[in-house]
Amino acid sequence: AAGLARSRSLGRGLGFESCLGCLGMDWCPVQGVSPFSLCPAAWLGFVLHQISAGFQQVKIFERGGRRREFPDVGVNTRQAMAHVKDSKTGVSGTAVELRANFFRILSHPQWVLYQYHVDYNPQMESRRLRSALLFQHEDALGPARTFDGAILFLPKRLHDVTVLFSETRHGEKVRITVTLTNELPPTSPVCLQFYNIIFRRVLRILNMQQVGRHYYNPQDPLNIPQHRLTIWPGFTTTIRQYESSIMLCSDISHKVLRSETVLDYMTCMQQQHGPQLFVETCKKELVGLVVLTKYNNKTYRVDDIAWDHTPCNTFTRGGTVISFKDYFKTQYGLEVTDLNQVLLVSYVKRLGPSGKPPPGPAMLVPEFCYLTGMALVSCLTDKMRNDFNIMKDLSAHTRLNPEQRERRLLRFVNSIHNSEEAQKELNTWGLNFDNELLPLPARILPTERIMQGPRVYGYNPWAADWTKEMRGVPLISSRPLDSWILFYIRRNCQEAQALVQALGRVSQPLGIRMQRPIMIQYEDRQDGLLRALQQNVGPGTEMVVCVLPSNRKDKYDCVKKYLCVECPTPSQCVLSRTLSRPQTLLTIATKIALQMNCKMGGELWSVEIPVGSLMVVGIDCYHDTAAGRRSIGALVASLNQGMSRWFSKCVLQSRGQEIMDALKVALGEALNTWMKYNRCMPQRIVIYRDGVGEGMLHSVVDYEVAQIMECIRAVGEDYNPKLSVIVVTKRIATRFFARLDGKLGNPPPGTVIDTEVTRPEWYDFYIISQAVRLGTVGPTHYNVVYDSSGLKPDHMQRLTYKLCHLYYNWQGVIRVPAPCQYAHKLAFLVGQSIHCQPNVNLDDFLYYL
Repeated sequence: AAGLARSRSLGRGLGFESCLGCLGMDWCPVQGVSPFSLCPAAWLGFVLHQISAGFQQVKIFERGGRRREFPDVGVNTRQAMAHVKDSKTGVSGTAVELRANFFRILSHPQWVLYQYHVDYNPQMESRRLRSALLFQHEDALGPARTFDGAILFLPKRLHDVTVLFSETRHGEKVRITVTLTNELPPTSPVCLQFYNIIFRRVLRILNMQQVGRHYYNPQDPLNIPQHRLTIWPGFTTTIRQYESSIMLCSDISHKVLRSETVLDYMTCMQQQHGPQLFVETCKKELVGLVVLTKYNNKTYRVDDIAWDHTPCNTFTRGGTVISFKDYFKTQYGLEVTDLNQVLLVSYVKRLGPSGKPPPGPAMLVPEFCYLTGMALVSCLTDKMRNDFNIMKDLSAHTRLNPEQRERRLLRFVNSIHNSEEAQKELNTWGLNFDNELLPLPARILPTERIMQGPRVYGYNPWAADWTKEMRGVPLISSRPLDSWILFYIRRNCQEAQALVQALGRVSQPLGIRMQRPIMIQYEDRQDGLLRALQQNVGPGTEMVVCVLPSNRKDKYDCVKKYLCVECPTPSQCVLSRTLSRPQTLLTIATKIALQMNCKMGGELWSVEIPVGSLMVVGIDCYHDTAAGRRSIGALVASLNQGMSRWFSKCVLQSRGQEIMDALKVALGEALNTWMKYNRCMPQRIVIYRDGVGEGMLHSVVDYEVAQIMECIRAVGEDYNPKLSVIVVTKRIATRFFARLDGKLGNPPPGTVIDTEVTRPEWYDFYIISQAVRLGTVGPTHYNVVYDSSGLKPDHMQRLTYKLCHLYYNWQGVIRVPAPCQYAHKLAFLVGQSIHCQPNVNLDDFLYYL
């Protein structure tokens, strides 16, 4: 600790993401945990200038197979944008001081990591033997070392070439040549990877278990016995190069487990549904879920069920035939109690010890599997998710407010500082972590004013909601509702009549002219609703409203598929129980009236958009597992200056195809529709690209931007609009806290962060646009990957925040720009309910809200 008295923060200045993570070249310093394999030759050129010649030969793995901690390495988009090269920070708004869940990495002054290549004469095939022979020379190497069988990392410098001699237990003499190949500064790609490896080693010292990508503490579970659920507390951790420092970003994570095994769950299903429906029910409930095998703390996705396999079946292991039950007995000491249970199938994608995918699927014994998931509630059934008490009890343990989150994070970091063994590991390498959350400056953007019909009004900026303010104010543009049909079953007649009366009361103040509907009572049978729709909905029908007795998915899908594909008509589904509470009926009717009107082309409200001739576009994707794992791409584009009319298009792609191949056609149609509405082409186009997963940024920058520009060029040689492409990311571990009235709380809506925790090679920023009542607010990350607009960072940030006000399904500010949320809703509807392309007659309507 004394040696760190003059410690400094690592990584001042520009740095790059680790090239190794992009290639899956994680490496593990613990002997015997994971071996290495040869790196594919096609990748060598990419790594050539990043790492030494010796390191090009190997690929190093962490336990659990290939991981991708730094998948977007080398994407340096900021250097191509002259207007943000010097500064990408804005200036407007009120200054505020925040804290973030980041901890700076500290090191000795002039800290360097030395990389060596190790050769053996004669050659030694066994990695373990190579390690054992090398580690006989601790006096020369020192106690701090990481070796994968060919590459050695030390915190100390040896001679350029060091020759050592060892002897095997059989008396064979071995000459070991250790050659210095690289001196790595703190910001080098290999060092970034190295920090993460060392930190995972520290987490294991703290007795945390790796499950998936994160680490959890199974020794400190939170049990919810009344729901048969167990929560493992844990942390997400990533060390990366940020604006001016290399920092650890850590957030709270929870792994929710069902206390019952998959076998218990299957037995319960058999008792409930009987043997006739058991197979079908099991497939529906289990396929696609993630299970945890506690004997090795690994997670697997259930891809199929092997109905012809039981634990008595055999497989070949190391040239020996062994049954599954005997394997688990000898390997883990586990006794299979039900020899008739069928096995689960998981097509494992992670690479095995040889560096190649396993030769066949993993066969899992349900008795040793527990339902879990990477998402918090993915281990829950639909019935459990809809159970208010279960979700309330879960939230009490997992939805932490800023003060609770800060306490847990500081306790986590203090446990590292207070652990003698962890400190020994860090000090050996000359590393440590700051013990306080990162302070950083931010700005609060001015509150927007809502323009609705003849009025312009403000709202409470802390609530980010104008539900009360908009009551009784006519809309910008309403559509009369003269010919519409309301469908209901006999026992919901009272609720249907109450809805019609409530709609009549709330529609007039909003400026909506609404006639009484045709009331159609349909039979509550399997095909009763579809038959009623086919017999009554015609070309003159402007809107269909269905009062559904339950939230059965097949009924909802039936309505949407018929009215979005076969008979294109805007539709609105309402659950009968939603209408059964008189005290909330007028509020619900107001929301329904607004939805119905904007689905027909009505315009509800707007905000001031000072940029003229601007089209904004939202793009999102959804993966339809029910239809052969096709990808669904949705594009939604504005059609007017007020961003109150929208063009929507959905495309379906086969697996493996680039989604932009079809979406560029949709963008061309959007431009043609803009031309029809405005009699000119937009001079500026801003595209918000959502649904970009880890490792896809290269594809967006190198491929999708080129496709977009090709689409624009196809309009005409003289058409050259200003173009901006912004990648939107919601699923991030970054959290921000503000000190409010002496307590730590959520920053107010409109908070922008564009320093310290942004990336030096990107033109990026964070915006907290929404308000939350419970828990910690999640910021949204915006990465401008292409920008010929010349807009100042201030203007780009403010435009993005303005667009978060324009989602017509919520009278408030949402987490992402409205076109992104519209695209998400469209892709989700098609992927969940329709499974085919909607009718083109609906393209100009928000029919999917």
